[in-house]
Amino acid sequence: MGFLNYLIFRENYKREEFVLRENKRRECETALNAESLDVFGKEELEEEFRDCTAGDEILKKKISKDLELNIQVVKRIYKIPDNSDLVTRKFNITVKDKVLKGFIVFIDGMTDRVSISNNILQPLMLLSNLDIRENIHDIGEFIYNRLLPFNQIKKVCDFKEITESVNFGGCAVFVDGLECAFAADVKSWEHRSVDTPRSETVIRGSQEAFNEQLRANTALIRKILKDKDLMIESTTIGRRSNTPCAVMYIRDIANDSLVNEVLKRVKSINVDYIFDTGELEQLIEDNTFVAAPQIIATERPDRVATMLSQGNIAVILDGSPYVLVMPATVTEFLHTSEDTNIRYPYVNFIRVIRIIGVVIALLLPGLYIAVTNFHQEMIPTNLLFAIEASRENVPFPSVVEMLIMEFSFELIREAGIRVPGAIGSTIGIVGGLILGQAAVAANLVSPIMIIIVAITALGSFSIPSFSMSFSIRLIRFAYIILGATAGFLGIALGLTINALMLAASKSFGVPFLAPFGPVTKEKYSDKLSRKPIWKQEYRPDYLNPKDIKSQSKISRSWAVKNDKSEGEDDED
Repeated sequence: MGFLNYLIFRENYKREEFVLRENKRRECETALNAESLDVFGKEELEEEFRDCTAGDEILKKKISKDLELNIQVVKRIYKIPDNSDLVTRKFNITVKDKVLKGFIVFIDGMTDRVSISNNILQPLMLLSNLDIRENIHDIGEFIYNRLLPFNQIKKVCDFKEITESVNFGGCAVFVDGLECAFAADVKSWEHRSVDTPRSETVIRGSQEAFNEQLRANTALIRKILKDKDLMIESTTIGRRSNTPCAVMYIRDIANDSLVNEVLKRVKSINVDYIFDTGELEQLIEDNTFVAAPQIIATERPDRVATMLSQGNIAVILDGSPYVLVMPATVTEFLHTSEDTNIRYPYVNFIRVIRIIGVVIALLLPGLYIAVTNFHQEMIPTNLLFAIEASRENVPFPSVVEMLIMEFSFELIREAGIRVPGAIGSTIGIVGGLILGQAAVAANLVSPIMIIIVAITALGSFSIPSFSMSFSIRLIRFAYIILGATAGFLGIALGLTINALMLAASKSFGVPFLAPFGPVTKEKYSDKLSRKPIWKQEYRPDYLNPKDIKSQSKISRSWAVKNDKSEGEDDED
C-alpha cells in the first residue's frame, strides 16, 4: 500500500497559484470598474493594474522634461533594483553657471565602460565647465553637437527607442528639462574571433570562417566583395529577442522580385525568440515536409561572396556562425568553395566522385537487399555462394541485419559528434572496428554487411553539404524498406516518387532541379560539370539576374594577341 500512495494524485493546497498575466489584467479591470471599492482597496488595485500593464503601455510613453519622472519610468521598465546588471548613474552638467541634472543607464557587460567614461561622462561633466562665449538657445542641440561628438549618437523621444538602444548594448542619457534623450552606441561584448572552418574544410582556398558577431560577418564578406552596389538591409527578428538580422545582395545583379520575396519572408516572422539561422531556415523555407534542404547554410565567407556575385541573396543572423544563401538548387549542394580554385579537369573528376558517392549513399543498401532477396540470378554464382556461406549462422533476415547495422552506425556517428574533444574520433574508431569485428565473430551480422555499410558511410561522407547528407541518410531507410518489399520495382517506385517531389519543389520561386528541370539555356556552365574558368561567361539564368554576363567573352586577351602574333609571323 505504501507504494500505491505514490501513484495516487493529491492536490497540493499549499502551493502558490499561478495566474496568467492577461487574466490578472482582466481581473484588475473588472475590479476597478466596480463601485463598491473603498479608497484604500482602489489604490492597491490601481498599483497592481499598473504593474500588469507596464510592459505594454509604458514603452509608448514619451520622454518627459521632468528627470525624476524619466528615472521612475526607466526603473519600472527594467525592474530596478531587482535587475542587477542595469547600471544607472546621476551626474550634473554645468552650462554658463546653470546646473542641469543628468541620468545615464546601460547594461553592464554589453557596453564599453571606457568609452562611456571618456566620450560621454567626461565631456558632459568637464567640458561643459569651459568658458562658453556664444549664447546657447537650445541646450539639447548644444549637448548633441558640442559635448557628444565622439560616438554614434541619436536623439530619441520615446522609451521604446530607449529600451531598444540599451538592450543592444548602447547607453541612454537623460537631461533635466529636455523632452528627448541621447542614445549612444557603445556596445562591446566578448565574442569568438575569426577562426578556421570546421565543417567546410578545404585544401586550397580561404581559411576564414564566420563567427557569432553580425558586423564581423558582414565585414568578412565586404572584405572579399569590394563592390559599391553590395547592399545590406538590416532588421530585427523576434518580438522579445530582437535579434539583429542582415539581408545582403548586390543591387545591380540580384533580381528585385527575389530580393523583395526574401525581405518579405524575413520581416513577416512573428515569433518571440529566434537565436540561430537553423530556426530562421525552417521559418522561411518553401516546404517543410520535403527531406531535401532548400536553403544553403555555409560558414565560409568566400562561398557567400561567390554566390552573391551570381545573383543569390544572403541572410545573416547575429549569434549564428552560419549564413543562409538562397535560392538553392540541387547542384549547388554538390559544389564546394574549393571548386573554383582547382583546375577544371581535377574538379570535374572530383564531382564525378561526389555523384557516385551520392548514388552509393542513397541506393547501395536498398539494392543489396533487393538483389539478395528477389534477384539472385544477377549475382555471379561464386559470389552468391560466398554471401550465403557468410550468412549461414546469422539468425536475422538480411533486411533486419541491414537495419541493425545502419542504426548502429548512426548511433556511433551521433555519439562521435556529441562527445567533446578528441574522444569523439576515438569513439568512431572503436565503434567501427571493434564492435564490427565483435558482431561478426558473434554471428550477429555477416562480413559482407559490414562492407556494404562501410562503403555507404564513405559515400555519405563525400557529400559536401551536411544538410544534403542528412537528407540522403534519412531517405536511405525508405529505399531499404522498398527494396526488401518489392525488389527493383520498389526502388524504381521510390525513385519516381522522389523525383516527382523534387521536381515540384521550389526554393524562393526557383525550381529545385534547375537547370535540369525545367531545362534552361545552355549558357550557364557550372552545373554538374564545369567548363574552364575562361569560358564561364554567364551567371545562372534561372535566377533571372539583372546582369546575365559575369565576364567578357574574351577574358584572356593575352591568348588572342599571341594567336594573332603567331599568325603574322607565319605570313612573313
